[in-house]
Amino acid sequence: MKKGNIKNLLILSSLMLCFTAFAQTPQVKVYAVKLDEGEANPLIEVKQENVEDKIGWKNLIYLQPEVTFQTIEGIGGAFNEIGGEALLSLSEEKQQEVMENMFSGDKAGFTFCRTAIGASDFGIDAYSYSEVAGDYKMKQFSIERDKKYVLPYIKSAFAINPNLTLFGSPWSPPGWMKESGYMVGLKEPNNNLKQDPKTLQAYAKYFVKYVEAYEKEGVKVDRICIQNENDANTKYPSCTFPAKDMVNFANTYLIPAFEKNKIEAGIYAGTFRAAEKMDLMDFMTADGKENLEGVGMQYTDTRFLGDARAMMPNLKFFHTEGHCYNGKNSVEQAEDRLEEIAGYINAGSTTFTYWNMILNETTESGWNWTQNSLINIDRKSGEIIYNPDYNAMYIISKFVKPGDVRIACVQRGKEPLIAVKSPDGQIKVLFQNTNANEKSFEVVMGDQNIKVKAPGKSIIAIVL
Repeated sequence: MKKGNIKNLLILSSLMLCFTAFAQTPQVKVYAVKLDEGEANPLIEVKQENVEDKIGWKNLIYLQPEVTFQTIEGIGGAFNEIGGEALLSLSEEKQQEVMENMFSGDKAGFTFCRTAIGASDFGIDAYSYSEVAGDYKMKQFSIERDKKYVLPYIKSAFAINPNLTLFGSPWSPPGWMKESGYMVGLKEPNNNLKQDPKTLQAYAKYFVKYVEAYEKEGVKVDRICIQNENDANTKYPSCTFPAKDMVNFANTYLIPAFEKNKIEAGIYAGTFRAAEKMDLMDFMTADGKENLEGVGMQYTDTRFLGDARAMMPNLKFFHTEGHCYNGKNSVEQAEDRLEEIAGYINAGSTTFTYWNMILNETTESGWNWTQNSLINIDRKSGEIIYNPDYNAMYIISKFVKPGDVRIACVQRGKEPLIAVKSPDGQIKVLFQNTNANEKSFEVVMGDQNIKVKAPGKSIIAIVL
């Protein structure tokens, strides 16, 4: 072989080696949100320059994307009447700005949300869609009240994200369907749904009418949970509904009613909270539980979720309400948000649903108690305040999307951590620097090592 040909072959081989090395090097983007205040558009791209070579042993994150778990359905929050009233107090231009910041794909991009069937504790006051006592055939059924604040709020979200998934759950049946006669609880043992067949059949029709009425308004309800916090007996709308009674109601009345009327919305048990009662375990031991789509969970030690999945490996559960706190909307509360979300996602939940997305300037419910929200709107001044929780939810929803699958990940430290893989093979890792100072982390995936310098008090997203 001539020397020139040998030289050209060596150059070509070198180029091929360089190309192979380049092709195997992951393209890395690093993003962050600071949690020290809320911002409308908090995401920043972090340039990785002069990252320390020495990474502390506690700052190592290991990924194994070949090991996959559940498919994610989405991240989002809850619509409510008080939030809708606050939103509609703004000019149309400002309303659009707020909703774009929450639902646009190039902003937070929320994909999974909740609404109340009738009044929640963050309705202006108690109401249902069947106010005429004894209307078992639902001839007087009406969602007219929702058309004032709730439906415009929801429709504005669907206008921005037509693929939004929405689920509904009642805080209480109509008062006349309960032993007490009232939607609100009275701290008495009769805050429960009547169990006679006539009432139960009417209540199943109530759910059918709700899904149909919303569909006529152009709003698709993907699923329902039969009762919010079925152990609650409170001064706001609530109903005690034992898990086994719930499963019996679903099998005997609700599932047949949905099938008869060709209602495609899924039927889920819950929403359960395992903080005080063992309703989840009661559900797991109920005859006929397998006929429900799954279960909605909130305010639960994730150990219970692991136990449930061990008992019933095919059980599908999704998260339905995040910690509501006390209306302070503090940085310290926002710093706990990723840990809460990671706890549910890593336990197998397909979703995380923040509670009130929008509240007014008082942060109060219709029953005069305060809770956190992503955004506060002053109805008189028109001021829009983005709270620190908004920053946390923004980056998580931005990078954890429907269709992603959770992948195996482990770390030596205690920082909250979520890792997912998108259908196109993109790897997304979210973790938190809980320190006030900048801190370096190293992400290890096979023979690839990515070193990241994370700002203090921030949530980081690495996209490979």
